[in-house]
Amino acid sequence: MRKLKQGRKLSRKKNQRKALLKFLASAIFLHNKIKTTEAKAKEVSRFVEKCITRAKKGDLSSRRILAKYFSKDLNKKLIDEIAPKYKDRKGGYTRIIKLGPRKSDGAKMAIIELVK
Repeated sequence: MRKLKQGRKLSRKKNQRKALLKFLASAIFLHNKIKTTEAKAKEVSRFVEKCITRAKKGDLSSRRILAKYFSKDLNKKLIDEIAPKYKDRKGGYTRIIKLGPRKSDGAKMAIIELVK
C-alpha cells in the first residue's frame, strides 16, 4: 500500500518548494510575522522550528548549516538575537493564527509569528 511522504508538496517541484520555505522563513525572521496560506504556514513552521533549534546550539557546525539557507546578516541575527530569546524554551517557537478565506480564490489564510 502506498504511504504518504512527510510534508506538503505545495504544488511545486522540490527546488521551488525549498526556495519558497527559505524565503518565507527569512521573512519571518526579519519581520517576526507574515500573512500566508494555512498550508504554507504549517509547512514553514516546521522549517523555522528546526532552524531556531539549530541556532540555539550556536556552534560552528550549526552556523555553517544555517549559512546554506540564509544570508550572512540574517544568519547573524538568527544566532545572536532570535535564538537567545528561546534558550529556556524546548520548542513551540511559532504561533499560527487562522484567518478567514481569501476573497479572490477562497484559500484559507493564516498569520504565522514568532512567540515572544
